[in-house]
This record gives sequence, structure tokens and C-alpha cells, in this order.
Amino acid sequence: MTALLLLIAFVLIVAGALLFTNAVEWIGARMNLGQSSVGSLLAAVGTALPESLIPVVALIAGTPGSTEVAIGAIIGAPFLLGTLAMIIIGASALAFRNRRKAGRSISAEPRGMQRDLTFFLIFCTVGVVLGIGVSTPFRIAAAIGLVLAYIGYAIRTVKKGGESEGEELQALIFHRSAGQEPALWRIIVQLVVGLGAIVGGAELFVEEVVAVAESLGVGTLVLSLVLAPLATELPEKANSILWVRDDKDSLAVGNVTGAMAFQASVPIAFGLAFTEWQLEPAALVAGAVGILGGAVALVALRRQSFGIPAILAWAALFGAYLVFVALYEPSQPAAPAPGPPAPGAPLAPGAPPPPGGGPAPPVAPGPAPPP
Repeated sequence: MTALLLLIAFVLIVAGALLFTNAVEWIGARMNLGQSSVGSLLAAVGTALPESLIPVVALIAGTPGSTEVAIGAIIGAPFLLGTLAMIIIGASALAFRNRRKAGRSISAEPRGMQRDLTFFLIFCTVGVVLGIGVSTPFRIAAAIGLVLAYIGYAIRTVKKGGESEGEELQALIFHRSAGQEPALWRIIVQLVVGLGAIVGGAELFVEEVVAVAESLGVGTLVLSLVLAPLATELPEKANSILWVRDDKDSLAVGNVTGAMAFQASVPIAFGLAFTEWQLEPAALVAGAVGILGGAVALVALRRQSFGIPAILAWAALFGAYLVFVALYEPSQPAAPAPGPPAPGAPLAPGAPPPPGGGPAPPVAPGPAPPP
């Protein structure tokens, strides 16, 4: 049943992300934002929202293990974006090189993407370093600084995004009439429905991932580091495959690098403000791997090539982290099975007598009968 509920949580989160992101992209089109702005800001925030809601829901629930789930979701997103998501872009360019005008090269708008990655490298590093442990006033000040930094980044991204380049949007899911632009109210309704599905799925995800960790004897943090972004980020990054195929590299790369900039600031600020933010080794190493993956992406972007050397570097980083977890991450010990009562200990009311025919210990007194 736990596996089924976890699958239902995945479906709710992914379906909600599809609805939400599709609506966000239409809002970006209504605002006449350029392709780089849509890719780096609106679409990126839309795809980053599901795993950003997981820590919020986890900490509000306050159940045992919820803090580990929250931190795993916060750190796991930059980890997978800096490795697997980049591999997807590079492999797509190689797979579609014969039909692409740019071939295996990535023709993304360089200044915007480099701005995204530079922002990510600076502030994700700050967040990971602060995970060693700092005082509460310093954490709060750092959280405020991260939010202000992202606001400044967002304003600059919109200003530098340029005029609309007429990119073809997927039809609004709640409006399938061909040749007609959807009404604003339909976009808003789809946005709200998608957000509700994400929140509901995130709440169920938090409950079930703790249950799975306990049953498998695996650390809740490690499971969340991988499962949370796999269920939220990577399904949406499938859009990048289609954009690379159609030579829309600014959208494809901006969808990932913009999400990386968001994940390096707002979710980490939330973690700094509402948790102790003392990261375990598994989280510290995951954050470091994500930062290294972002550095590889910055070099590859400057060369306009997400080729085989870059793909191998990202794969090596991801594989090295899996080896680290397998070798050094301690698993949670399984709860011991209840043994027989101690000799002479009273039995609970209704419990069977001990085997062997020996005298039964006294039965614990039940509640007194009403007068």
C-alpha cells in the first residue's frame, strides 16, 4: 500500500507540475516576455515549484523525519539539475544533431545562461557552506540576503529578456480549441488546479517517503535527495528534449539554468529560516556535486558544446555521489521486534499465557468499572 500511495503522490505532483508550468508559460506569453525570460524565469520557477513546496509541506506537517525530507528536497534539486538534467540536454543535442541547424552545438543565448549559472555557483556555494552550522541570527540574515539576491536577479533577467520571439507554446491544457487564444480565466483556473495537485501530492509524498525509509532501513535524507527531484524536476525537464530537437536552445538550457538559480536562493533561504540547517555529510556532498556540475555546465556553455566530455563529467559526478552514499551513508537501524515479557511482568489484558505450561503472570489491572 505504501508503494501505491507513493506512486499516487508522484502522479499528483507531476500532473500538477504539467498543469502549472503550462499555465505559467501562457502567462509569460501574455506578458510579452522574450524567449530567454520565459525559459530562465517563469518556466524555470514553474518547474521548480513542486519540489520547493515539498519542504514547506514537510515542515508544516511536523512529523518525525519531516526535516530530513525538507532538506533532501532543497539540496537534491540542485544536485540533479547540475548532473542528470545537463546530461539530458547534452544527450539530446547529440541524438538530434542530424536534424538540428546547430548540430551538436548549443546555440543558447550565452549572456543570460551564464548569468544564471554564475548566480547559482555563488549562492548555492553560500548555502552549502552555511550548512556546516551557524548561529540563528546569521542564518536569518543570510536567508533575507538570498531572497533579495533572487529578486534582483529576476528583475535583471526580465529587463535583459528582450521582445517576444514568437515561440510556439503548447496549447493550454484547459483549452483545446484550435486557432483560439485561451481566455485569461482558463489560465488562472488551470494554474490553481495545478498548484492544488502539487500541494496534495507533496503532502502525501512526505508521509510515504518517511514510511519507505523506515521499512527499508534507509536514511530519510538520502531517499529524499534522490526521489524528490526525480519526481518533480526531471519529468518537466523532458521539455528540454523537445526544445533541443526544435533548435530552441535558449528555452532548453534556460529551463534548467533558471531553475538552478531559483533553487540556489529561495528554497535554501527557506531552509535557513525554518530549520537548523546543519547539513549531514550526504547533503553536503550532494550540494558540492551540484556545484561542480554547474561549473562544468558554465564551461560547456562558453564553448557552446554539451558534448561527450561534458556528459562524461556529469555522469562521473553523479556516479561518484552514489558510490559515496553506498559506502559512507549510515542506514537507519530497523526497529527491533517486540520480545516476550520479562519473567513475572504483568500481561496486558487479553494477552495469551506464556508457552510451556508455566504459571501465567498476573494480568495488569484494567480500568475500574463505573460506579
